[in-house]
Amino acid sequence: MSPWAELSETEQTLLDHVFWSGGLSRDALAQRATFSKTRSNATVAGLLAQGLLEEVGLQASSGGRRPETLRLHRGLGVLLAADLGATGLEVAVLTPDLQVLASHGEAADVRRGPGLVLSRVRALMSQLLQQCGRQPRDVIAIGIGVPGPVDFASGQLVNPPLMPEWDSFSIRDDLRADYKAPVFVDNDVNLMALGELWRLQRSLANFLVIKVGTGIGCGIVCHGEVYRGADGSAGDVGHICVDPHGPRCTCGNLGCVEALAAGPAIAQQATEAAQSGESPMLASLLDERGTLTPVDVAQASRAGDAAANAIVQRAGTHIGQMLASIVNFFNPSHVFIGGGVTRIGPLFLASLRQSVYHRSLALSTRHLEIAYSPLGDQAGVVGAGVLAMHETLKSRGVIPS
Repeated sequence: MSPWAELSETEQTLLDHVFWSGGLSRDALAQRATFSKTRSNATVAGLLAQGLLEEVGLQASSGGRRPETLRLHRGLGVLLAADLGATGLEVAVLTPDLQVLASHGEAADVRRGPGLVLSRVRALMSQLLQQCGRQPRDVIAIGIGVPGPVDFASGQLVNPPLMPEWDSFSIRDDLRADYKAPVFVDNDVNLMALGELWRLQRSLANFLVIKVGTGIGCGIVCHGEVYRGADGSAGDVGHICVDPHGPRCTCGNLGCVEALAAGPAIAQQATEAAQSGESPMLASLLDERGTLTPVDVAQASRAGDAAANAIVQRAGTHIGQMLASIVNFFNPSHVFIGGGVTRIGPLFLASLRQSVYHRSLALSTRHLEIAYSPLGDQAGVVGAGVLAMHETLKSRGVIPS
């Protein structure tokens, strides 16, 4: 039986607060849950006795006896997290309080189909568990992020433009061959939003996370929860048109921001600049490496190459143009930028900010902060861990059908 199966509503509430805080004293937990100290302390005592919480050291004194820190008990087991991108994947083993015990990332092509990609994911999960001295039976829950629209209730992708062979494929059923733990699947940028929400301990209620990689997506946190929309496609901003006369996108339409400013578009523009003689530096890199990537554009830009600077600025401006409309509509307090584009550097971020502030209403940007995601490359796997633990607590460990 799941350790969460018999939880009372009070116990579930306290465990949820401890999880999202990363560790709390008894007094702080009672305050956050708005319970009386008597009720909270009695419930904590029961959770400690059941092995669901543990005490892990003293906090700084505020004038009296130093309080003990409470966290989810690490003896409960481990979480498995996988973040699948269009061109790479990362797998990790995490504790219930989201400390990464082991992780591995490598290049991968999701267009090869779910059979090959998930076979590799399962192999890495097994290897990392062995590395941590754990068994499949120790896995509490599994979180998976994928680069496409997901029907969250079924955990299946729906017509994903970057990975057509995955349409309606059941990732849950595939992993159930190896694990009896519940499996939760979501869009990769929603996981980044969950990761930021956990990092911030739910202190921000309304913010956006923009991922710029092979595609462009947006994770939306509204009133402290990830907003997925009626069918799971909320935040698919990569197909917002920013130039009706622009290039044709993978979705079939013209001028989508993804076709103008995502990783492949930046690489294509760099190749054209190299081949036309506009950029000797990019031409040299192309001769040396055979292909160009956004990282090469960033390298040339930092070295002062005018053509590379123009490409970076243009990409930032296009994404800022798209983002300005969302800022006007949603009025977030913060926008966090993640994905491979973060390696391009400050010029991209400056161009994006300038475009947003220029095109958005003054009231929408009065207190708006736009920055690169502090979680960086770990945002996806941390978010997958958050998804796994949060949904397991919420569902009391019931395995989704």
